[in-house]
Amino acid sequence: MSRAIDKVRHCTTLAEVRDGVNALDDLLVPLLVERGGYMTQAARVKNDEGLVRDEARIQAIIDRVRPMAEAQGGDPDLMERLYRAMMECYIAYEHDELARLRAKGLQPKGEHA
Repeated sequence: MSRAIDKVRHCTTLAEVRDGVNALDDLLVPLLVERGGYMTQAARVKNDEGLVRDEARIQAIIDRVRPMAEAQGGDPDLMERLYRAMMECYIAYEHDELARLRAKGLQPKGEHA
């Protein structure tokens, strides 16, 4: 089984390191934008500010990504910190998206137009 860590090229210059990071950013940014699109969908489907933060879901994600990181040769503690920070950003984004959708006419749950 090929692990992600095994794909990291040996670098001898900072330019090589930066090229590798840039190549990964080229893959990560579109994926993060796509993930954000799902947060917009979550805001629309939940349609309730009280449902945006879901501690059980946050923990389920952490419980899922920690062993994935370890299996790929990464540091599970680092992955947890990254995911917690990312989820906080997406929670704020989901709140913003819910407000935007409401401004465009989405009715709060329980209210009828």
